[in-house]
Amino acid sequence: MNFHGTEVREKALTLLRDGVSNREVARRMEVPPGTIGYWLHMDRAKRGECPGRGSFRPCPRCDGRELDQAAYAYLLGLYLGDGHISQHASVRAPSLAITCGEGWPGLMDECEAAMRTVFPDNSVCRVRRTGCRDVKVYSKHLYCLFPQHGHGRKHERPIALADWQREIVDAHPWELIRGLVHSDGCRNMNWTTRVVKGERKRYEYPRYWFTNVSDDIRQLYTDTLDRLGVEWKHCTRHGKPYNISVARRASVALMDAHIGPKH
Repeated sequence: MNFHGTEVREKALTLLRDGVSNREVARRMEVPPGTIGYWLHMDRAKRGECPGRGSFRPCPRCDGRELDQAAYAYLLGLYLGDGHISQHASVRAPSLAITCGEGWPGLMDECEAAMRTVFPDNSVCRVRRTGCRDVKVYSKHLYCLFPQHGHGRKHERPIALADWQREIVDAHPWELIRGLVHSDGCRNMNWTTRVVKGERKRYEYPRYWFTNVSDDIRQLYTDTLDRLGVEWKHCTRHGKPYNISVARRASVALMDAHIGPKH
């Protein structure tokens, strides 16, 4: 009989928490799959994450559980930008995945924190993909909290907020904007040239950039900016009006105060 030490078990649990499958962890660590499954179960039990009817609080939409509205508004922005909901036949609950680039570890941390706040009784994991990671949470009530889910891509179907979502966004508009910018936007340095006293000079200035193919999601973004007093304009590239620019100095300063660059 083989006995596996604490170091092997901890390495296996680290891989599992990063989203590596039980089978793949078993292969890498040369440990039987049943042992890997037992370690994972015991780790979840130790952290209070084992599923069970009695351990879960009710859904905010179905049962009126209190919802952290600021965290939800931020997560909604992330979902509308780089998120999707899916369900595999072998899994009891659907999953919400927010795709985050490997270059933005701070964004992954904020995304995970928002998920844990909105879904306090559900475990959150990170699944490694090429050049990015999916931050994921499983819940049977994802369709309740994200009624924008549907067949096909977001830009191929109407996207409209429910009345209760609109109330949350009205109360926490900057959190929605943060989520949208953190998913489909950025803060960068733009440049232009001007002729001053006969000499052409280069000028650089900061700008917030937001790109989304969905007309409805861009409209939601710009309508919210209007309510916040942020000046913006469309930037058409190659005949496609998918880009929204915020470049006025006062508006950039306002965005900096509430959003700031990704990290």
